Amino acid sequence: MGIKEYQEISNLLKKTFEKLISNIQQISIGDRNIFPYGWRKSAKGRTVWRLIEEAIVQNLEYEPWKYNLKSVIPAESEVGIFDLALEYEGIDKKIYINIKSSVKDGRKNKDDISKAIGLINFVTQHPDDFIFIITIEIDFSESMNVLLTNAFIMPTPWLPDIYVNPSNNGNLQSSKYKDINVGIRRTNQEFLNELRIAKEVADQKKNRKIS
Repeated sequence: MGIKEYQEISNLLKKTFEKLISNIQQISIGDRNIFPYGWRKSAKGRTVWRLIEEAIVQNLEYEPWKYNLKSVIPAESEVGIFDLALEYEGIDKKIYINIKSSVKDGRKNKDDISKAIGLINFVTQHPDDFIFIITIEIDFSESMNVLLTNAFIMPTPWLPDIYVNPSNNGNLQSSKYKDINVGIRRTNQEFLNELRIAKEVADQKKNRKIS
């Protein structure tokens, strides 16, 4: 899709997910009777990310009209490229969402986005649809609640650092997937071209290591 369309959808998604996290606010995990020592080492995004994803999907699916959505379609697989597909009223293209979580004030790391080959195949098959990474910022309260504090929107084709890790199952990785201001404005096709190049470089490195 075009750059202008991606910007317009980014603005829509920002409003949707800001409203959503305002409505949810927090997810109760337990209390200090069950966890007398609190979170300890479990105060990490990967500890609770699946619950956060499920809460987001179910709330959107349950009351889509609150967010001007025509339909919300959860992914059938847990290991696919997207977690849900959205359709807005007045927009005839699907919007595919990959949900991630990030701990507030946490370190910036190069994180896995998706399997590169899976993403290549997906964009090839959906050249006219939108695909986004939406990162939900979270914090951990002393009362054992996960607080939803912010939502970051990034069109996947706009990832500024396109790197495929040859030694990590060929995953596309990025450290800058939360800041749309540093995104490189690309179309789906431009992104697909760069991702294919990055995948080829990764494959060459892997083959050299094996040989």
